[in-house]
Amino acid sequence: QKDTLQLAKQVNEYQRKLQDTTRKMMAIVSELSMNQAETMKLQQEASDKRSSVEDAYRKLDMGLPPTEEAEIEWQRMCRDDEMKSARIIQKQQAEEEAEQYTVPGGVTTTAEPRPNAYIPDDLTELPVPRPYGALAPFKPTEPGACMRHIRKPVVKPIEI
Repeated sequence: QKDTLQLAKQVNEYQRKLQDTTRKMMAIVSELSMNQAETMKLQQEASDKRSSVEDAYRKLDMGLPPTEEAEIEWQRMCRDDEMKSARIIQKQQAEEEAEQYTVPGGVTTTAEPRPNAYIPDDLTELPVPRPYGALAPFKPTEPGACMRHIRKPVVKPIEI
């Protein structure tokens, strides 16, 4: 009986080892198949990339943009350069305008400069600006936002 018990334990041990080995082999086989699938996918990607590079070189030889993405990127870069130059020009114009609205006292104003002198048309005098004094020409201001509520007058024709 001891031998039978010993034999049964030994058989159970071998079956357990066999099952563990089988599980390990199945895990390794499934891992191998996953690696093979990944390898096939990467090989396909590599061949696609090679063919796209060859197409790009062919298009470049014909004088065309290599890819649509490259053309879009080029257009975006050109647009960005144009916008940058436009911003620089706009900044220069703003600086010039700011200089225009600087009064001699160093104060900056946004008001348009009004004429305070005139150059005489007489040939007897030198063309040196003469101040208007109290008789400066009237320069009306622009109508404000509240003027939008007031109707313009309708001019009636004069009948004789």
